[in-house]
Amino acid sequence: MKYLFFFIGLTMMSLQAQEVPKVVSGTLERLADFPSQYVTARHVDVWLPEGYTEAKKYSVLYMHDGQMLYDPNTTWNKQAWEVDNLLSELALTGKIQDCIVVGVWNGGVTRHVDYFPQKPFEQLTARQQDSLYQVNRPNGNSVFQNQRVQSDKYLKFLVKELKPYIDRHYAVYTDAAHTFIAGSSMGGLISMYALCEYPKVFGGAACLSTHWPGVFSMENNPIPAQFIAYLQKHLPKANSRKIYFDFGTATLDALYEPVQRQVDAVMRAKGWNESHWITRKFEGEDHSELAWQKRLAIPVQFLLGR
Repeated sequence: MKYLFFFIGLTMMSLQAQEVPKVVSGTLERLADFPSQYVTARHVDVWLPEGYTEAKKYSVLYMHDGQMLYDPNTTWNKQAWEVDNLLSELALTGKIQDCIVVGVWNGGVTRHVDYFPQKPFEQLTARQQDSLYQVNRPNGNSVFQNQRVQSDKYLKFLVKELKPYIDRHYAVYTDAAHTFIAGSSMGGLISMYALCEYPKVFGGAACLSTHWPGVFSMENNPIPAQFIAYLQKHLPKANSRKIYFDFGTATLDALYEPVQRQVDAVMRAKGWNESHWITRKFEGEDHSELAWQKRLAIPVQFLLGR
């Protein structure tokens, strides 16, 4: 299926494109091959808004799949979120807090194992885990690239290594009320997981086209049930943080609505209301950067609105 090449392309992207993306507003600073004791080294592209100054403080939005955020000329599919355009416009019109964006590149072959929530995965039986590790992509390669799920290490990289660096080197607020995390697809999953695992670090998460199946099929799939069970136990206290979910209805997004409705039921049962939680359905929208670009203003204003 064509939309599966989205995942293959994201893996290839980190190997192919090394140039710094061009931005039309603000400036982009690359932290090249940012080292970690937890995960493979990767680029981190830090976007600073027009007029950035050390004289004031900025909120921080951490975003996954950082190579797809700014310049379509540098991405594998010639699509990008164009985050610089949107945030510049929203800030100029006073609709969001002043903020910087920390775009964390995915690890290429480690993307799936970095982003797959580890604690729910480990609640699967050994047989279920082994079976999932055998699932292949259309090109014949393992979905998990013959590696073990390690998202707990990825989150330690973000929280214990990258965030302290950003806090030291940029004029930013360091508290959870001004620190947010966002991503799409598998990036949506790891954003949800980050908020649940580190609610004292992140004040909100935007999870676009959250990839609840974990793999590419819902048939006899044990994964969603474990995500639901995990959320029932580990959601932050109701309305103490902000959570945004959404999904389209075309291509890979067509798989998401049944599980998202179960997630929504958990949210309601836990006492969450619309002031701190949103779920949106986008009829006809597919699984692509162009789709996420069109609606990114909604979660950004929800998390960072003044």
